[in-house]
Amino acid sequence: MDLKKEFRHVVDFPKEGIDFIDITPILQDPNLLCYSVDALCEMASKYDFDLIISPESRGFILGTPMCYKMKKGFVPVRKKGKLPYKTVSIEYDLEYGSAILEIHQDAIKKGQKVILIDDLLATGGTTLANIKLVEELGGIVEAVVCLVELTYLNGRKNLKDYKVESVVTFDE
Repeated sequence: MDLKKEFRHVVDFPKEGIDFIDITPILQDPNLLCYSVDALCEMASKYDFDLIISPESRGFILGTPMCYKMKKGFVPVRKKGKLPYKTVSIEYDLEYGSAILEIHQDAIKKGQKVILIDDLLATGGTTLANIKLVEELGGIVEAVVCLVELTYLNGRKNLKDYKVESVVTFDE
């Protein structure tokens, strides 16, 4: 199945100069969604891990069905102020601003192995922030698995110490 042609490009969103890759057409089609989750599970199944960690919100959409299918636990990473319990946080830069992410301080036990699942890898800033949260709690990142990778933004350069896989790549 050729997923690449199914994504919608939204030019100048969320700000001028950004070509936003919209996954909602994939999510709306049950065959494409199932194919995407299956492809992500296949990539993740190469690794030995305990938990799937995903950032809100599109990471949640892909990460939780993977957990169900693979019988793994799920750990959400959210924007500041959205988690109800004690948290650990990190501030990081985006292509179009900055943000703060948080994770529950007891979400990952020391030595637990995780796979980071997200919809898109761009510059790697958000992914690296997620990784730092995992490592601050003593977790081990086995791999980063994304549905889409924008290779022209060189996100892997920021993640050179980690295994990175993606289902679909956009070279420009």
